[in-house]
Amino acid sequence: MRSATGVWRWRRNPLRRATDLAEAWVALIAALLLVTAAPVAGWIAGSLADESLKQSARTQLENRHQVTATVLRDAPPARASAYDPESAARDKGRAVVARWTAADGSKHTGRISTVLPDPKPGDPLTLWTDDRGRPAGRPLDAETAQVHAVLAGVVGAFACAGVIESARRLITWRLLRRRYARLDRAWAVVGPDWGRAGAGS
Repeated sequence: MRSATGVWRWRRNPLRRATDLAEAWVALIAALLLVTAAPVAGWIAGSLADESLKQSARTQLENRHQVTATVLRDAPPARASAYDPESAARDKGRAVVARWTAADGSKHTGRISTVLPDPKPGDPLTLWTDDRGRPAGRPLDAETAQVHAVLAGVVGAFACAGVIESARRLITWRLLRRRYARLDRAWAVVGPDWGRAGAGS
């Protein structure tokens, strides 16, 4: 921000270099973009994520069904297999073997996870299934979708701000390199005579 205020400080200063003024203008433009473009980018990212998540939630609600399963017995320990994120999410809790009737009327028996502390044979438990009657995760609810959309908006705004700041730093670095190159050229002309009596006379 100090560089941005330098736009006015350097206006009529005889010591002003072209790179000083350019650096101040770059800083001012970057500051304006940070307060305008970053929030807009965050709003766009959040809106797109919100629409996508709402569509996903609607699809899940259409394709997932809540049924009541009946506990048959405790499930044997699961053998190691390829990692399945959805199965891992379902397997949090105590595993039991249960029987349920899917929304289409088909009968199913399988291993499911329950939060019941001490499930006994015959205990009912709630289960979400897909259209084929297979256990599925709970559908995405509106509150969770909204939280994820807000997070997407925040990330979008910070990402935009990061791009703007990175561009500002890159341009400033290039201006600094140009300034040092000009200084080196000027010193190459003056340096050999520096401090010599009568130099330039």
